[in-house]
Amino acid sequence: MAALADVVAALERRYDPSWAAEWDSVGLVCGEPGADVGAALFAIDPLEVVVDEAIAGGVQLLVTHHPLFLGGTDSVATTTAKGRVVHRLITNGIALYVAHTNADVADPGVSDALAGVLGLADVRPIDATVQRGLGRIGQLAEPTTLGRFLAMAAGALPATVWGLRAGGDPDRRIATVAVCGGSGGELAEAAQAAGADVLLTADLKHHRGSEALADLDIALVDAAHWATEQPWVAQAAALLADDLLAAGTNVETRSSTIVTDPWTLHAHSPEEP
Repeated sequence: MAALADVVAALERRYDPSWAAEWDSVGLVCGEPGADVGAALFAIDPLEVVVDEAIAGGVQLLVTHHPLFLGGTDSVATTTAKGRVVHRLITNGIALYVAHTNADVADPGVSDALAGVLGLADVRPIDATVQRGLGRIGQLAEPTTLGRFLAMAAGALPATVWGLRAGGDPDRRIATVAVCGGSGGELAEAAQAAGADVLLTADLKHHRGSEALADLDIALVDAAHWATEQPWVAQAAALLADDLLAAGTNVETRSSTIVTDPWTLHAHSPEEP
């Protein structure tokens, strides 16, 4: 086992809290720094179903990407879902740690993990002038079409009910791919400037997508927010285990496989447009 404080220190060497956006809320949410940690569970969302998994698995630490209290709170009463999460974590002796935008810009971080599951090579920041930053760009092993790339990406990313959608000519040649885990629509211009044929990200809005496709020479692929970030879970769990083992401590790390994408139903239109 390791002391929680030592595990937190290892996490923060990978995901320095100073890298987080000003509006973000990262770090230790609950837990006793001196408590022992023998096993940690990594997940994207600090939801009750994930806490259930942590309790059932007998872990002492839950590490999530998304914050529990991003906008602050005045109460942790069990009358709210977030309040119940806090009570159940503390009652069961489980600490909660959050690495959010500091994990987004880390190297390796969220977008590196996304690039990895897509099989991209020569991965680098979209903005080559910075060592860290949002988004990555890399090369496919072989050029393909947008339509085939979309199908490949749908098979490579964690499955969600609504899958992926794309904007652009389905026969467009795709060789250089930009990715951003989570909401990365603002990177379209930078991705094109870096030579990307397509940007794969999440949460693309109607007007932003329409304008980018009209004004820029780049295709867009929109995936579920959870699916673009879930690859980080296994990456982060493996990195923590390796870092602690190198320091002489053996802590078991696990990756949650629970799908916490909020959209659970999908229906095709009766007629294709």
